Amino acid sequence: MPKVTKEKIYTYKFSFIYPMYVDKAVKKGRTKADVDQIIFWLTGYDKKSLASQLKKEVDLETFYKEAPKMNPKRKLITGKVCGVQVEEVEDKIIRRMRYLDKLIDELARGKKMESILRKPKQQKKI
Repeated sequence: MPKVTKEKIYTYKFSFIYPMYVDKAVKKGRTKADVDQIIFWLTGYDKKSLASQLKKEVDLETFYKEAPKMNPKRKLITGKVCGVQVEEVEDKIIRRMRYLDKLIDELARGKKMESILRKPKQQKKI
């Protein structure tokens, strides 16, 4: 597979990628609502603004640049996507893309939503 350049990956339409995220999740017994919850958590989009971005067919660069509020806990997302440590990706937009890829991978692998959204574990009361 040829290497995708920064410029090319920026031009992919989010409306093209989004159904792939949903399909990946659904094939593993998760839901579109789970995918949306992850996107809302990471980017600050809500149902209406996500639908608007999909309808406008914005490219990935625009999708992430226009994100209402990137979650500060995104920096807790670590691990490899496509053989690259997401936290080491220097380009800010591509790192954001990889964060979402990583979260969707975790969803498809059956992780609990609390873990995916980097919520602290509740202490059991004795």
